[in-house]
Amino acid sequence: MKRLLKIVLWIGVFSVILLLIYTFFLKKNNKENLTLVEVKKGTIVKKALAVGQIEPRFKFQVKSKISGIVKKCAIEIGDNVKAGDLLFEIAPDPTPQELIEVDKNYESAVASYQKAKSDYERAISLSKEGVVSESEKDAAKEAFEVAQSNLSRARETKELTLKGRVASSNGKIENTIKAPAPGCILTRSVNPGDPVVPLTSYQAGTELATLADMSDLIFKGTVDEIDVGKLKEGMKARIIVGAMPDDFLEGTLTKISPQAKQKEGSTLFDVEIEIKQKNNFVLRAGYSSNAELIIEQKENILVVPERLVSFEYGGKKAFVEVSTGQGKEPKKTEIKTGLSDGLNIEVVSGLKEGDKVVERPPKEIK
Repeated sequence: MKRLLKIVLWIGVFSVILLLIYTFFLKKNNKENLTLVEVKKGTIVKKALAVGQIEPRFKFQVKSKISGIVKKCAIEIGDNVKAGDLLFEIAPDPTPQELIEVDKNYESAVASYQKAKSDYERAISLSKEGVVSESEKDAAKEAFEVAQSNLSRARETKELTLKGRVASSNGKIENTIKAPAPGCILTRSVNPGDPVVPLTSYQAGTELATLADMSDLIFKGTVDEIDVGKLKEGMKARIIVGAMPDDFLEGTLTKISPQAKQKEGSTLFDVEIEIKQKNNFVLRAGYSSNAELIIEQKENILVVPERLVSFEYGGKKAFVEVSTGQGKEPKKTEIKTGLSDGLNIEVVSGLKEGDKVVERPPKEIK
């Protein structure tokens, strides 16, 4: 029994010795594998990212006020036009039912006009003889004027249905669609023979084309709700266009939407950035772009990689390990931090230029 206890005791002692040896060499190896990062002066820029695209400031949809089919397309995508240039011709295409209805309405308006005219002329004659009162004559006059207006409207409707153009008291309505402003044709949605639904107060109508001034482009995008509170109109921005990743455009933040919108579970705010400098870029509407908005910038400050800083006590205190010499245990040092860009962080106090901060190797996952 005593012999067995001695064996167990010697095994325990031997195990402790092995553990101490292992720990000693592990620490020594870890010290030898430590990387030292020198505290240097540098620049930190805190940015907010907006994701969007290049768009014309003003864009117009071209629509028709009359129904029918496209008779002629006078423009192609990419054409530059002036205000008043011909874009489309629309040919009326009434159905048989519409033709019957417009003829019926016109004939009814003619009959009503003729009757109202006859009644008014009779009322004038009888008024002179004292047979009808002045108020009865005025009522006949009012009925005549209403019938006259209805006849004019029925005539215009018939002419518009048959010919596609009419000159009315409200202006001239034609079957030709002209450019509302100068610009470039971005899209053309119809071809000759396509049907056209007119633009009215109760329907959107067929979009024939879109027109925009390509000399006045802006960046339109969105920023996350985390960053929008830090933004102010007038901030400088750097716009990186996806088609030209090696260069950038300069701009100024001009608009921040007061209303958020939801997209794929994120809360976003619309922003607009005016492009100040285009260099020699040939910009096109719809180019995907990112804009970096400079929230804060500090130069000539002490910086360390943020990955070397450990935040404790709920993030209220920051610590780094500072080298105390070759083969010696690093010293845990409290520092005061400032501005961060997510990669590097400002050191306000606790370190000086030239100090060596320890970067330990990542722990192996077993």
